[in-house]
Amino acid sequence: MPLKAVHVKNVPNLDQVSDDLNSPTFNTYPHLVQPAEDFMVIGHRGTGMNLLQSSDPRMKSIKENSILAFNAAGKFNLDFIEFDVQVTKDDYPIIFHDNFIFTEDKGVIIEKRVTDLNLDEFLSYGPQREPNKVGKPLFRKTKDGRIFEWKVEKDDHLCTLEEVFQKVNHSMGFNIEFKFDDNVVYKEDDLVHAIQVVLRVVFKYAKERSIFFSSFQPDATLLIRKLQNTYPVFFLTNGGSETYTDTRRNSLDEAMNLCLAGGLNGIVSEVRAILRNPGVIRRIKDSNLSLISYGQLNNMREVVYPQLLMGVDGVIVDLVEEITEAVADFGETIEKEKVGEEEEEEGDEIKCSQCQLSNLMKVIPGLVQP
Repeated sequence: MPLKAVHVKNVPNLDQVSDDLNSPTFNTYPHLVQPAEDFMVIGHRGTGMNLLQSSDPRMKSIKENSILAFNAAGKFNLDFIEFDVQVTKDDYPIIFHDNFIFTEDKGVIIEKRVTDLNLDEFLSYGPQREPNKVGKPLFRKTKDGRIFEWKVEKDDHLCTLEEVFQKVNHSMGFNIEFKFDDNVVYKEDDLVHAIQVVLRVVFKYAKERSIFFSSFQPDATLLIRKLQNTYPVFFLTNGGSETYTDTRRNSLDEAMNLCLAGGLNGIVSEVRAILRNPGVIRRIKDSNLSLISYGQLNNMREVVYPQLLMGVDGVIVDLVEEITEAVADFGETIEKEKVGEEEEEEGDEIKCSQCQLSNLMKVIPGLVQP
Protein backbone atom coordinates (compact mmCIF):
# COMPACT_ATOMS: atom_id res chain seq x y z
CA MET A 1 0.00 0.00 0.00
CA PRO A 2 1.62 3.27 -1.04
CA LEU A 3 1.83 5.98 1.57
CA LYS A 4 -0.71 8.72 1.06
CA ALA A 5 0.21 12.20 -0.15
CA VAL A 6 -1.23 15.68 0.04
CA HIS A 7 -2.86 16.31 -3.31
CA VAL A 8 -0.69 19.20 -4.42
CA LYS A 9 -1.60 18.74 -8.03
CA ASN A 10 -1.83 21.70 -10.40
CA VAL A 11 1.81 22.71 -9.86
CA PRO A 12 2.89 24.34 -13.11
CA ASN A 13 6.06 24.98 -14.99
CA LEU A 14 6.61 28.74 -14.76
CA ASP A 15 9.49 29.44 -17.08
CA GLN A 16 7.67 32.44 -18.50
CA VAL A 17 5.23 34.27 -16.27
CA SER A 18 4.16 37.88 -16.43
CA ASP A 19 4.68 40.17 -13.45
CA ASP A 20 1.24 41.58 -14.18
CA LEU A 21 -1.29 40.23 -11.70
CA ASN A 22 -4.03 40.79 -14.27
CA SER A 23 -2.28 38.45 -16.67
CA PRO A 24 -4.25 35.32 -17.63
CA THR A 25 -1.36 33.29 -16.22
CA PHE A 26 -2.60 34.09 -12.74
CA ASN A 27 -5.91 32.43 -13.49
CA THR A 28 -4.96 29.32 -15.43
CA TYR A 29 -3.37 25.95 -14.81
CA PRO A 30 -0.40 25.56 -17.18
CA HIS A 31 1.58 22.33 -17.57
CA LEU A 32 0.66 20.01 -14.71
CA VAL A 33 2.78 17.44 -12.95
CA GLN A 34 1.55 14.34 -11.18
CA PRO A 35 1.29 14.45 -7.37
CA ALA A 36 3.72 12.35 -5.34
CA GLU A 37 2.44 9.12 -3.82
CA ASP A 38 4.18 9.58 -0.48
CA PHE A 39 3.09 10.79 2.93
CA MET A 40 4.33 14.36 3.16
CA VAL A 41 6.84 15.62 5.72
CA ILE A 42 7.21 19.40 5.80
CA GLY A 43 9.97 21.23 7.68
CA HIS A 44 8.55 23.89 9.99
CA ARG A 45 10.40 27.16 9.26
CA GLY A 46 13.10 25.03 7.67
CA THR A 47 14.67 22.70 10.23
CA GLY A 48 12.22 23.66 12.96
CA MET A 49 11.14 26.67 14.95
CA ASN A 50 13.38 28.18 17.64
CA LEU A 51 12.15 27.78 21.21
CA LEU A 52 14.64 29.99 23.01
CA GLN A 53 13.20 29.09 26.41
CA SER A 54 13.56 25.36 25.77
CA SER A 55 16.18 23.16 27.42
CA ASP A 56 16.22 20.99 24.27
CA PRO A 57 19.23 22.05 22.18
CA ARG A 58 17.50 20.78 19.01
CA MET A 59 15.07 23.70 19.29
CA LYS A 60 17.96 26.18 19.24
CA SER A 61 20.18 24.55 16.66
CA ILE A 62 19.74 26.62 13.46
CA LYS A 63 18.11 30.02 13.04
CA GLU A 64 14.53 29.46 11.94
CA ASN A 65 13.22 30.97 8.69
CA SER A 66 16.73 31.46 7.34
CA ILE A 67 18.56 30.45 4.17
CA LEU A 68 20.82 28.31 6.36
CA ALA A 69 17.84 26.46 7.85
CA PHE A 70 16.15 25.96 4.49
CA ASN A 71 19.23 24.46 2.88
CA ALA A 72 19.97 22.33 5.94
CA ALA A 73 16.42 20.97 5.68
CA GLY A 74 17.18 19.91 2.12
CA LYS A 75 19.57 17.26 3.44
CA PHE A 76 16.61 15.28 4.70
CA ASN A 77 13.78 13.56 2.87
CA LEU A 78 11.40 16.52 3.05
CA ASP A 79 8.78 17.33 0.46
CA PHE A 80 8.36 20.98 1.43
CA ILE A 81 9.64 23.57 3.84
CA GLU A 82 7.15 25.91 5.49
CA PHE A 83 7.97 29.56 6.12
CA ASP A 84 6.25 32.83 7.01
CA VAL A 85 6.05 35.82 4.69
CA GLN A 86 5.26 39.42 5.65
CA VAL A 87 5.55 42.61 3.61
CA THR A 88 7.67 45.57 4.71
CA LYS A 89 6.54 49.17 4.64
CA ASP A 90 8.35 49.68 1.34
CA ASP A 91 6.77 46.59 -0.24
CA TYR A 92 9.38 43.85 0.05
CA PRO A 93 8.26 40.33 1.03
CA ILE A 94 10.46 39.17 3.91
CA ILE A 95 10.70 35.94 5.90
CA PHE A 96 9.82 36.35 9.58
CA HIS A 97 7.28 34.69 11.86
CA ASP A 98 6.57 37.12 14.70
CA ASN A 99 4.44 40.22 14.31
CA PHE A 100 6.92 42.26 16.35
CA ILE A 101 10.70 42.38 16.33
CA PHE A 102 12.77 43.25 19.42
CA THR A 103 16.20 44.70 20.07
CA GLU A 104 18.02 46.26 22.99
CA ASP A 105 19.56 49.73 23.21
CA LYS A 106 21.41 50.82 26.37
CA GLY A 107 19.63 48.17 28.39
CA VAL A 108 16.16 49.08 27.12
CA ILE A 109 14.12 46.62 25.06
CA ILE A 110 12.72 48.24 21.91
CA GLU A 111 9.74 46.73 20.10
CA LYS A 112 8.64 47.46 16.54
CA ARG A 113 5.99 45.99 14.28
CA VAL A 114 7.68 44.14 11.43
CA THR A 115 5.38 45.55 8.75
CA ASP A 116 6.17 49.10 9.91
CA LEU A 117 9.84 48.65 8.99
CA ASN A 118 11.40 49.30 5.62
CA LEU A 119 13.62 46.58 4.19
CA ASP A 120 16.95 48.08 5.20
CA GLU A 121 15.84 48.51 8.80
CA PHE A 122 14.49 44.95 8.95
CA LEU A 123 17.75 43.52 7.62
CA SER A 124 19.75 45.55 10.18
CA TYR A 125 18.70 43.15 12.95
CA GLY A 126 20.88 40.17 13.83
CA PRO A 127 23.92 38.88 11.90
CA GLN A 128 24.91 40.93 8.88
CA ARG A 129 26.04 39.89 5.43
CA GLU A 130 29.06 42.20 5.51
CA PRO A 131 31.77 40.69 7.75
CA ASN A 132 32.72 44.01 9.39
CA LYS A 133 29.18 45.19 9.99
CA VAL A 134 27.47 44.68 13.36
CA GLY A 135 23.70 44.32 13.42
CA LYS A 136 21.26 45.24 16.12
CA PRO A 137 21.00 42.52 18.79
CA LEU A 138 17.90 40.43 18.14
CA PHE A 139 15.50 39.42 20.92
CA ARG A 140 12.26 37.45 20.97
CA LYS A 141 9.15 37.64 23.15
CA THR A 142 7.43 34.40 24.13
CA LYS A 143 3.69 33.95 24.44
CA ASP A 144 3.92 34.25 28.22
CA GLY A 145 5.65 37.64 27.91
CA ARG A 146 9.25 36.64 28.64
CA ILE A 147 11.97 38.12 26.44
CA PHE A 148 15.06 36.16 25.38
CA GLU A 149 18.07 37.09 23.34
CA TRP A 150 17.78 35.17 20.07
CA LYS A 151 20.81 32.90 20.45
CA VAL A 152 21.14 29.71 18.41
CA GLU A 153 24.02 27.36 17.69
CA LYS A 154 24.13 28.26 13.98
CA ASP A 155 22.96 31.79 13.30
CA ASP A 156 22.16 33.44 9.97
CA HIS A 157 21.03 36.80 8.67
CA LEU A 158 17.40 37.71 8.03
CA CYS A 159 16.28 37.28 4.44
CA THR A 160 13.79 38.19 1.75
CA LEU A 161 11.45 35.96 -0.25
CA GLU A 162 13.44 36.71 -3.39
CA GLU A 163 16.62 35.43 -1.73
CA VAL A 164 14.88 32.24 -0.68
CA PHE A 165 13.84 31.49 -4.24
CA GLN A 166 17.33 32.21 -5.53
CA LYS A 167 19.40 30.47 -2.84
CA VAL A 168 17.37 27.38 -1.88
CA ASN A 169 17.64 24.27 -4.06
CA HIS A 170 14.90 24.19 -6.70
CA SER A 171 13.98 20.61 -5.82
CA MET A 172 12.65 21.78 -2.44
CA GLY A 173 8.96 22.65 -2.39
CA PHE A 174 7.69 25.76 -0.58
CA ASN A 175 4.70 26.05 1.74
CA ILE A 176 4.40 29.84 1.83
CA GLU A 177 2.35 31.07 4.78
CA PHE A 178 0.93 34.57 4.43
CA LYS A 179 1.38 36.00 7.91
CA PHE A 180 -1.16 38.46 9.31
CA ASP A 181 -1.71 39.69 12.87
CA ASP A 182 -4.69 38.07 14.63
CA ASN A 183 -5.27 41.29 16.56
CA VAL A 184 -5.59 43.54 13.52
CA VAL A 185 -8.78 44.01 11.48
CA TYR A 186 -7.58 44.29 7.90
CA LYS A 187 -9.30 46.15 5.11
CA GLU A 188 -9.68 44.12 1.94
CA ASP A 189 -7.50 46.56 0.00
CA ASP A 190 -4.66 46.07 2.50
CA LEU A 191 -4.88 42.29 2.22
CA VAL A 192 -4.99 42.45 -1.57
CA HIS A 193 -1.97 44.72 -1.69
CA ALA A 194 0.16 42.48 0.56
CA ILE A 195 -0.86 39.36 -1.36
CA GLN A 196 -0.10 40.96 -4.72
CA VAL A 197 3.37 42.02 -3.57
CA VAL A 198 4.15 38.43 -2.59
CA LEU A 199 2.63 36.92 -5.73
CA ARG A 200 4.76 39.09 -7.98
CA VAL A 201 7.90 37.64 -6.44
CA VAL A 202 6.53 34.10 -6.53
CA PHE A 203 5.61 34.24 -10.19
CA LYS A 204 8.88 35.91 -11.13
CA TYR A 205 11.12 33.29 -9.50
CA ALA A 206 9.08 30.11 -9.01
CA LYS A 207 9.86 28.39 -12.33
CA GLU A 208 9.12 24.67 -11.80
CA ARG A 209 9.24 24.70 -8.00
CA SER A 210 6.33 23.02 -6.19
CA ILE A 211 4.46 25.57 -4.07
CA PHE A 212 1.32 25.87 -2.02
CA PHE A 213 0.00 28.80 -0.02
CA SER A 214 -1.59 28.91 3.43
CA SER A 215 -2.88 31.44 5.95
CA PHE A 216 -4.76 31.62 9.25
CA GLN A 217 -6.56 34.71 7.93
CA PRO A 218 -9.79 33.42 6.31
CA ASP A 219 -10.33 36.40 4.03
CA ALA A 220 -6.69 36.26 2.93
CA THR A 221 -7.04 32.65 1.80
CA LEU A 222 -10.11 33.53 -0.27
CA LEU A 223 -8.29 36.47 -1.85
CA ILE A 224 -5.20 34.37 -2.62
CA ARG A 225 -7.46 31.98 -4.49
CA LYS A 226 -9.24 34.86 -6.24
CA LEU A 227 -5.95 36.46 -7.34
CA GLN A 228 -4.41 33.24 -8.73
CA ASN A 229 -5.38 29.70 -9.65
CA THR A 230 -1.91 28.35 -10.33
CA TYR A 231 -1.02 27.11 -6.85
CA PRO A 232 -3.11 25.33 -4.20
CA VAL A 233 -4.37 27.37 -1.24
CA PHE A 234 -4.85 25.87 2.23
CA PHE A 235 -6.68 27.31 5.23
CA LEU A 236 -4.71 27.15 8.48
CA THR A 237 -6.71 26.50 11.65
CA ASN A 238 -6.15 25.34 15.18
CA GLY A 239 -9.53 23.64 14.89
CA GLY A 240 -11.04 25.04 18.07
CA SER A 241 -8.06 24.97 20.45
CA GLU A 242 -8.62 28.72 20.79
CA THR A 243 -11.80 30.74 20.27
CA TYR A 244 -11.96 33.66 17.85
CA THR A 245 -14.62 36.23 17.09
CA ASP A 246 -14.41 35.04 13.48
CA THR A 247 -16.29 31.75 13.78
CA ARG A 248 -14.67 30.42 10.60
CA ARG A 249 -11.57 29.80 12.70
CA ASN A 250 -13.23 27.87 15.52
CA SER A 251 -13.63 24.31 14.21
CA LEU A 252 -12.63 21.91 11.46
CA ASP A 253 -16.23 21.88 10.24
CA GLU A 254 -16.09 25.65 9.79
CA ALA A 255 -12.75 25.25 8.02
CA MET A 256 -14.33 22.74 5.64
CA ASN A 257 -17.19 25.12 4.91
CA LEU A 258 -14.75 27.93 4.12
CA CYS A 259 -12.69 25.73 1.81
CA LEU A 260 -15.70 24.42 -0.09
CA ALA A 261 -17.32 27.84 -0.43
CA GLY A 262 -14.09 29.52 -1.52
CA GLY A 263 -12.66 26.84 -3.78
CA LEU A 264 -9.66 26.18 -1.54
CA ASN A 265 -7.65 22.98 -1.80
CA GLY A 266 -7.31 21.85 1.78
CA ILE A 267 -6.83 22.43 5.49
CA VAL A 268 -3.72 22.66 7.66
CA SER A 269 -4.95 21.87 11.17
CA GLU A 270 -3.40 21.76 14.62
CA VAL A 271 -2.94 18.04 15.25
CA ARG A 272 -4.92 17.93 18.51
CA ALA A 273 -8.09 18.99 16.69
CA ILE A 274 -7.72 16.02 14.35
CA LEU A 275 -6.99 13.50 17.09
CA ARG A 276 -9.91 14.71 19.21
CA ASN A 277 -12.24 14.11 16.27
CA PRO A 278 -10.70 11.57 13.86
CA GLY A 279 -14.04 11.05 12.12
CA VAL A 280 -13.61 14.44 10.49
CA ILE A 281 -10.82 13.02 8.33
CA ARG A 282 -13.28 10.99 6.26
CA ARG A 283 -15.58 14.01 5.81
CA ILE A 284 -12.66 16.16 4.68
CA LYS A 285 -11.39 13.56 2.22
CA ASP A 286 -14.92 12.88 0.90
CA SER A 287 -15.12 16.61 0.19
CA ASN A 288 -12.05 16.26 -2.04
CA LEU A 289 -9.96 18.37 0.33
CA SER A 290 -6.44 17.59 1.50
CA LEU A 291 -5.50 17.58 5.17
CA ILE A 292 -2.13 18.40 6.73
CA SER A 293 -1.41 18.76 10.44
CA TYR A 294 0.95 20.95 12.45
CA GLY A 295 1.88 21.29 16.11
CA GLN A 296 4.58 20.27 18.54
CA LEU A 297 3.01 16.85 19.03
CA ASN A 298 4.05 16.08 15.46
CA ASN A 299 7.61 15.82 16.76
CA MET A 300 6.64 12.42 18.20
CA ARG A 301 6.64 9.45 15.84
CA GLU A 302 3.88 7.90 17.96
CA VAL A 303 1.65 10.78 16.91
CA VAL A 304 2.66 10.89 13.26
CA TYR A 305 2.13 7.20 12.53
CA PRO A 306 -1.59 7.01 13.46
CA GLN A 307 -2.23 10.09 11.33
CA LEU A 308 -0.78 8.29 8.32
CA LEU A 309 -3.00 5.29 9.05
CA MET A 310 -6.09 7.46 9.43
CA GLY A 311 -5.55 9.20 6.10
CA VAL A 312 -3.94 12.53 7.01
CA ASP A 313 -1.90 13.63 3.98
CA GLY A 314 1.15 15.06 5.70
CA VAL A 315 2.70 16.62 8.78
CA ILE A 316 4.60 19.84 9.51
CA VAL A 317 7.40 19.08 11.98
CA ASP A 318 10.28 20.71 13.84
CA LEU A 319 12.45 17.62 14.39
CA VAL A 320 12.92 16.96 10.71
CA GLU A 321 15.71 14.42 11.03
CA GLU A 322 13.86 12.26 13.55
CA ILE A 323 10.50 12.35 11.80
CA THR A 324 11.80 11.81 8.26
CA GLU A 325 13.67 8.75 9.53
CA ALA A 326 10.54 7.52 11.28
CA VAL A 327 8.35 7.97 8.22
CA ALA A 328 10.88 6.06 6.14
CA ASP A 329 10.30 3.09 8.47
CA PHE A 330 6.51 3.31 8.43
CA GLY A 331 6.05 1.43 5.14
CA GLU A 332 7.38 -1.80 6.64
CA THR A 333 5.32 -1.28 9.78
CA ILE A 334 2.16 -0.84 7.75
CA GLU A 335 2.77 -4.13 5.95
CA LYS A 336 3.33 -5.91 9.24
CA GLU A 337 0.04 -4.62 10.59
CA LYS A 338 -1.66 -5.68 7.35
CA VAL A 339 -3.30 -2.37 6.65
CA GLY A 340 -3.85 -2.98 2.94
CA GLU A 341 -5.61 -1.51 -0.01
CA GLU A 342 -8.47 -3.99 0.35
CA GLU A 343 -9.66 -2.10 3.44
CA GLU A 344 -10.22 1.02 1.36
CA GLU A 345 -12.02 -0.98 -1.33
CA GLU A 346 -14.57 -2.21 1.23
CA GLY A 347 -15.80 1.40 1.62
CA ASP A 348 -15.51 1.32 5.40
CA GLU A 349 -14.42 4.18 7.62
CA ILE A 350 -10.76 5.14 7.43
CA LYS A 351 -9.13 2.58 9.70
CA CYS A 352 -6.35 2.87 12.20
CA SER A 353 -4.84 0.14 14.32
CA GLN A 354 -6.56 0.07 17.71
CA CYS A 355 -3.18 -0.76 19.22
CA GLN A 356 -1.68 2.36 17.68
CA LEU A 357 -4.49 4.59 18.94
CA SER A 358 -4.27 3.03 22.39
CA ASN A 359 -0.53 3.69 22.51
CA LEU A 360 -1.13 7.23 21.30
CA MET A 361 -3.45 8.01 24.17
CA LYS A 362 -0.97 6.54 26.65
CA VAL A 363 1.96 8.67 25.52
CA ILE A 364 -0.07 11.88 25.42
CA PRO A 365 -2.19 12.15 28.60
CA GLY A 366 -5.05 14.59 28.22
CA LEU A 367 -4.56 14.88 24.46
CA VAL A 368 -8.29 14.90 23.75
CA GLN A 369 -8.84 17.87 26.05
CA PRO A 370 -9.00 21.36 24.49
